Amino acid sequence: MGIFSFLRPNDINEGIKRYQSTPGALLLDVRTRGEYGEGHIPGSISLPLDELRTSGPSCPSSTPLFVYCLSGARSSSAVSALRRMGYANAENIGGISSYRGAVER
Repeated sequence: MGIFSFLRPNDINEGIKRYQSTPGALLLDVRTRGEYGEGHIPGSISLPLDELRTSGPSCPSSTPLFVYCLSGARSSSAVSALRRMGYANAENIGGISSYRGAVER
């Protein structure tokens, strides 16, 4: 890791691999419900950013959370909000726009 590694975008494909190999993990899609309906990663849960900020996920705070959106910006905001809520195991895995797998509709 170099000094500017924080500038490198998150690789959602690697994030999905980590999610799949983490027991008890949840995959959160923080895009709007409309965006989610247009196509989402199989197994993901729709929790739009605005709703997340008011209610949070309904799981123990120790649950590993892998969070994505379209580009990675909203998921970054979501992870910050989740950490403030006590979800220390929240990770921004980036944007679905770079996802190479199949999507569900």
